[in-house]
Amino acid sequence: MTRWLRLRSVRTKLLAGVLLTTVSALLVATGALMVFDLRSYQDVLSNDMRTQAELIGRASAAALNFDDPKAAAANLGLLQVRPRVRAAAIYNAKGAFFASYVRGGGHFDFPKLPDSAGLATSGDTMTIFERIVANGEILGSVYLVADYGLYRRVARYAVIALGVTAAALVLSLLLSLWLQRMLTQPIQEISDLARHVVDRRDYSVRAKKMSDDEIGYLVEAFNDMLAEIEHRTSAMAEANQQLQREMAERERADRALRESEARYRSLVEGTAQIIWVADERGMIAGPAPSWQAYTGQSDAEVQGEGWAKALHPDDAGPALQAWRSAIEAQSVFEYEYRIRSRNGAYRWFSVRGVPVRREDGTIREWVRICSDIDDRRRAEEEIRRLNETLEVKVRERTAQLEETNRELEAFSYSVSHDLRAPVRAVDGFSQALIEDYADRADEGMRRYLDRIRSATQHMGQLIDDLLNLSRISRVELNKLEVDLSTIVRQVAKSLQQREPERKVDVMIWDDVAANGDPRLLRVVFENLLGNAWKFTSKTEQANIEFGVLHEAQRTVYFVRDNGAGFDMAHAEKLFGAFHRLHAVSEFPGTGIGLATVQRVIHRHGGRIWAHAQPGKGATLYFTLASGAASAMGREHEV
Repeated sequence: MTRWLRLRSVRTKLLAGVLLTTVSALLVATGALMVFDLRSYQDVLSNDMRTQAELIGRASAAALNFDDPKAAAANLGLLQVRPRVRAAAIYNAKGAFFASYVRGGGHFDFPKLPDSAGLATSGDTMTIFERIVANGEILGSVYLVADYGLYRRVARYAVIALGVTAAALVLSLLLSLWLQRMLTQPIQEISDLARHVVDRRDYSVRAKKMSDDEIGYLVEAFNDMLAEIEHRTSAMAEANQQLQREMAERERADRALRESEARYRSLVEGTAQIIWVADERGMIAGPAPSWQAYTGQSDAEVQGEGWAKALHPDDAGPALQAWRSAIEAQSVFEYEYRIRSRNGAYRWFSVRGVPVRREDGTIREWVRICSDIDDRRRAEEEIRRLNETLEVKVRERTAQLEETNRELEAFSYSVSHDLRAPVRAVDGFSQALIEDYADRADEGMRRYLDRIRSATQHMGQLIDDLLNLSRISRVELNKLEVDLSTIVRQVAKSLQQREPERKVDVMIWDDVAANGDPRLLRVVFENLLGNAWKFTSKTEQANIEFGVLHEAQRTVYFVRDNGAGFDMAHAEKLFGAFHRLHAVSEFPGTGIGLATVQRVIHRHGGRIWAHAQPGKGATLYFTLASGAASAMGREHEV
């Protein structure tokens, strides 16, 4: 049908559209109305039949109870006033035929046994079985047969629909003829005008606008199109003239380009660098004057990939492969290789090949520039040789320094160990003097003896710290999986037992583990927690915390307090031996503890640093090279 409409005029399409629309609308409306009416008709008839069956059943309940078929037949005879009922019957509770009714007194084949209760339709007949129930007891069944009349009703609707459709088609035909004169006439005029323009190529004519509807807009668009065509026709004539002028200009530009290429070739031939040009495939298809002048190759030898024969045998294969890869990837080529000169000597060159592209992006040719870097390569080789010599000397010097450090550590250990005995003797004799002559010594003598004991105890602590510092450098690491939380709790408990009168809030993260030497890590926490305990001694509500931070590439452990703190300007001196940031009178100590901690951390492959503010406490951070930490929660200890 689409093909048929494509071959007809607008009038035919308009007429067909109106008629098809009318018929479609009528068919849909008539069909919907018919379905609704037939459904309503069926519902009304079925409800009426059920009501009649129920009334007959109730009226015949007594007859069934008293086994009176005549009374039941009399009740069925009342159906004469319902001309739609063809026949009716009553069955007793045992399913035996009890009484019947047939319209007009004729014969009717009743079912021998009652069916289950329900309604059924077959053709133009509707049947219904209804149970007769009294006081919850089934007394029998009522059977009704009625005229359905569905087909007659459908036929009547079909006749009405055909009549209405015929009348509507006639009315639609008259309406479409009237619309054709209004709608197609302007279109026909535009069609005639278009044919005139095509035949005579006269773009000055214009169509007449007769309305402001879509056809009017079509007329305006058609006139605008004619105006645009007229304008472009004149512009095309001017463009042809301009093209002729441009062709002449192009000829002059071609001559200038040829002259420029000649100057370029002269420049290439005269430059100190080696420059040559290859086609889009990377092959030399013409002369390469500067290359041939340096290598001595002939025109035939340099063609294609023959230039590679002038390279050093060790460089030719890799260089040629790299050149082919750059050609395939259409990327800049950069390489260094040795080129044989005319006299047979090889020199290093840095080569850079750049693709020259057309306006559409495709490669037109490749330009390669070879720069002599032989002197630079020789200088780099000499620098490399000197660096290797320097590295050997550095290793030797490092070994000497390590040996010296070991000797110094052994000497320090020996001196410290030998000093411990006399210091202890001085302390012991001082204590004996105090105890033996306490009743005879005056106040000045006791003060001097106390100073002697204090100094010797400080000296003993200093010697012990020096021994620990030297021992840490010599002891062999025994790395294990260590529960740092347990170590910190043990150290904190020991500190609390020394000063039970102090109330310090110690927060320790649970299940913090690391890989390290348990003895050395205990030394770390004895010093870090000891410092935190010492520097919070003048804080009213002292807090000390141990925890762990998980960063992207490392695990960081920390010990934090809210004690005296220090100025970060002196932080670089914090881990040096004998460096103190507080006076001994303010906070006692030897100044070796953090140096010991730093040495332990370094032996574990980690680092330690601090952050603090005066009067606001300090945080000591450290890492372990192979540490792996986990924190499941926090624990308060007081």
